[in-house]
Amino acid sequence: TNGVVSGPRERIIRRAAQEFRDGMYVNLGIGMPTLASNYVPDGISIELQAENGLLGLGPYPNPSRGQKADADWINAGKETVTANPGASTFSSSESFGMIRGGHVDLTILGGLQCSSSGDLASFFVPGKLLKGMGGAMDLVSAPGTRVVVTMDHTAKDGSPKIMEKCSLPLTGRGVVDTIITDMGVFDCNKENDGGLTLVEIARGVTVDDVKAATACTFSVADPLPFMD
Repeated sequence: TNGVVSGPRERIIRRAAQEFRDGMYVNLGIGMPTLASNYVPDGISIELQAENGLLGLGPYPNPSRGQKADADWINAGKETVTANPGASTFSSSESFGMIRGGHVDLTILGGLQCSSSGDLASFFVPGKLLKGMGGAMDLVSAPGTRVVVTMDHTAKDGSPKIMEKCSLPLTGRGVVDTIITDMGVFDCNKENDGGLTLVEIARGVTVDDVKAATACTFSVADPLPFMD
């Protein structure tokens, strides 16, 4: 892809790419998750799936390489993309059959709020234009799919986005495995009704900083490595 991001958001994107494992089938949400495909680690090969019906999603067209934009090749965010050699296209019904059948290994998507019990709100802010749920509800509830949420730790007004209970309408209940923010990485214990553990922390950030920006309690891993 051709997206260029720096600063705290680049930290989130780079860390999200560390979730990739060789041979995974992966669905990346619009925005920061899509850009994680720029940072696939060496030696790792993944297959990207777009819920609108493309497996083998390639990068954005690069005219310097002779790649022309084709309006028939788009991702779920309606951006023009390319298809890798061996890619396949199919209907939305087949695409969601893959998702609901548990054939997508990893979903990385953005979030508006996450709760301490792994609830996710990602699609609707009251009073704002509602563009639709997209495939998020199916993706996060798919059996066997690891769900990773990437988001800024706080909203633009400074209010926490990780809280005891989401105040916005839910995309899924008890679905989140890992939260990656500009301040750190949390693992969510979905087996025992939730509970977050801070497992990595950003350089230059203290645990007290994270606590001050988080509206729920959480455990802290010991040792606590830096988020790289």
